[in-house]
Amino acid sequence: MNSTDLSVLTRSIEWLEAGRRVALVTVVQTWGSAPRPEGAWLAIRDDGQIYGSVSGGCIEDDLIRQVRHGGLLDYATPQITVYGVAQGDANRFGLPCGGTLKLVIEPRPDLAMLQELLRRIRAKQITVRDLDIPSGACELHNADRTATLSFDGRRMRSVYGPRWRLVLIGAGELSQCVAQIAMGADYDVVIIDPREEFLDGLSLAGVDLRRGMPDDTILELDIDPHTAIVALTHDPKLDDMALFEALKSAAFYVGALGSRRNTRIRKERLLEFDLTPTDIARLHGPTGLYLGARTPAEIAVAILAELTCAKYHVPIVQKRDP
Repeated sequence: MNSTDLSVLTRSIEWLEAGRRVALVTVVQTWGSAPRPEGAWLAIRDDGQIYGSVSGGCIEDDLIRQVRHGGLLDYATPQITVYGVAQGDANRFGLPCGGTLKLVIEPRPDLAMLQELLRRIRAKQITVRDLDIPSGACELHNADRTATLSFDGRRMRSVYGPRWRLVLIGAGELSQCVAQIAMGADYDVVIIDPREEFLDGLSLAGVDLRRGMPDDTILELDIDPHTAIVALTHDPKLDDMALFEALKSAAFYVGALGSRRNTRIRKERLLEFDLTPTDIARLHGPTGLYLGARTPAEIAVAILAELTCAKYHVPIVQKRDP
């Protein structure tokens, strides 16, 4: 779940707790070039105030108009609406290249259900919100990381989970570059380093800086399947023990900086740490797609590119030559 989607949920709860009427609007299907992906949602208040987005702005304007003048909040059950079927709609609502959006509008979301959903997300539980559109009945179910949004015309199953997180071992120029790009990609970033002279040299707003041994800190972080861990110190005393814990964790990606030769040597060392060949096979090394990167910023781009492939289960088709 990204930060915007989480903010839509928290803002909806705040409005409902304050006694305001709220509608939730979710993109359930797209055709052509759509401005927002399936699963994007927004909350709209009874005075037309809006949080989140489902388009570039024109559809939001129409939703605001309906709230203020058309009784969108007066429906008894969820509604399905489509924008952009006709070329005139596409032009009117600013949808690119003839794009079409299908939206589910929930005029009466249940406050207790949304509060429970937020509690589950903060507890790092992946949850499906199962909405029966004809009746408006909604239930929450546990799910795994493979769950995706589904819509069949009668039921909408939206998937929510914890924020994506990147844990970096080692503080330095490369870590700073990786952290900056990762935050732009909506990761929560943690940097771990026991060396004061390295950690104190970083100035990164929004990054969780942890001074301590990396292996101990990883155990404290409650690593889940929405977390990636990358070792960047080039120091086996720090990297190896961190990787030992990381490779046993539920992290969706574990990587380490270093040459192919150093990666082979590292894997041999890790075999002596009571890790199985299956554990060690999870290690991405050298970390990052091969882009010919040379500068810290370019290497950071390569690392985030490989993280993105792993995050979305996309096969990595370009790596360093053997």
